[in-house]
Amino acid sequence: MYRILFLCVLALMVSCKEELINPPENLIAKDKMSAILYDLALVTAAKNTSVDVLKENKIEAMKYIYTKHDIDSLQFVQSDVYYASYPAVYGEIYKSVEEKLKADIKVIDDAKKEQRTLDSIERVRKPKKLDSIKAGKPIQSKAN
Repeated sequence: MYRILFLCVLALMVSCKEELINPPENLIAKDKMSAILYDLALVTAAKNTSVDVLKENKIEAMKYIYTKHDIDSLQFVQSDVYYASYPAVYGEIYKSVEEKLKADIKVIDDAKKEQRTLDSIERVRKPKKLDSIKAGKPIQSKAN
């Protein structure tokens, strides 16, 4: 009895599974999509913090990404929509982007910490200028 019930439930599950969206002919691979979304995050951050630099250098964010990854806008949009229709896969892609960004932040924080250490060592090594009053030097008048 349980076998028949199990087979019926299994048959229903398999028969009900349909793809929401068919994969496009030129689907971007998951790893490449992750790299594209990573670059998109960096370019968006740059655009939000220093728009003038991008304008001065005549850099268009999306055109740069399409050229760098050798894709076109339609291919990107179709692949993005396809992956978005599968939340688990899309989540994996964004998780990898997040890990790359966190690794970058850690590298930057470590570099800042190292620079602060070097700066403090330099300050200690630098001879301190003594105040003329505290050093006991006579003050020269300008009248002489």
